[in-house]
Amino acid sequence: MPKRVSKRSVSRLVRQLAKARGSLMIIGGAEDRSGERRVLRAFVELAGGRDARIVIIAVASATPTVVGSTYVQIIKELGTKQATLLDLATREDVVAPRALETIHKATGVFFTGGDQVRISQLIGGTALDRLLITRHREGLVVGGTSAGAAIMSSIMIVGGLGYGSLRMDNVELGSGMEFLPGAIIDQHFQQRWRFRRLLAAVAQYPFELGIGIDEDTAIIVQNGMFQVIGSGGVTVIDGKRITHVSRPEASDDGILALCGLTVHVLTENMGYDLKSRKPIVDWRQSNETRSSAR
Repeated sequence: MPKRVSKRSVSRLVRQLAKARGSLMIIGGAEDRSGERRVLRAFVELAGGRDARIVIIAVASATPTVVGSTYVQIIKELGTKQATLLDLATREDVVAPRALETIHKATGVFFTGGDQVRISQLIGGTALDRLLITRHREGLVVGGTSAGAAIMSSIMIVGGLGYGSLRMDNVELGSGMEFLPGAIIDQHFQQRWRFRRLLAAVAQYPFELGIGIDEDTAIIVQNGMFQVIGSGGVTVIDGKRITHVSRPEASDDGILALCGLTVHVLTENMGYDLKSRKPIVDWRQSNETRSSAR
């Protein structure tokens, strides 16, 4: 059984990461919102703790005011005084000076769950979209859960089924928000049996790293690496060394064959080096080694 990391240890690791800039927190959905709330607490710490200015974007939800207000309340309960819901209903709202000024002042932005296409359709290609990328590069912490996690990559999973035979039509793909280029994110991974769906995505884009995140689990991305926190696991599918994939001109409903994939399953206190594409078995020890080297 993997060794469970204490709340104090997670907090210490998160504070160390927060010293760097441009962190991402990508959550597999259904994170604990009423108990210890370790994942959301870690996001608040990354964004600045008591001094954080966190903006909630809930446009993915069919009931954005209800969902967004719930997250505002939770984040305030976790110790942040400044948490606001950014009300965006139209693309005119998205480019309004008020919306842009709100993002300019934020230390953290959090995308809620729902339908990821709603996010890309409403925000994609706008001044707010460009501002979010710029601010993230400058140090803005960006987080997202469920649909808010799916949008993080350049190539976004829009839909599809994870069970049955492995076929090209297991997955429907679109354009994401490009916070984490070079990866394809899937969420609710184990709970909704989405392994084959992510396999189908990697089969089409083998140069992209497939990352499947379980519920109540997150990856914290910083400096070309990510750390796993939460109660579940993270599945990494690396297609870089694929030796065979079914001919791409085969019909969409044809069964896929894949050879040479590399698959890792990571749990809390583990991590992954996105540059070298190697797992980090003990994140704490590795982090201490990196710190002493500096």
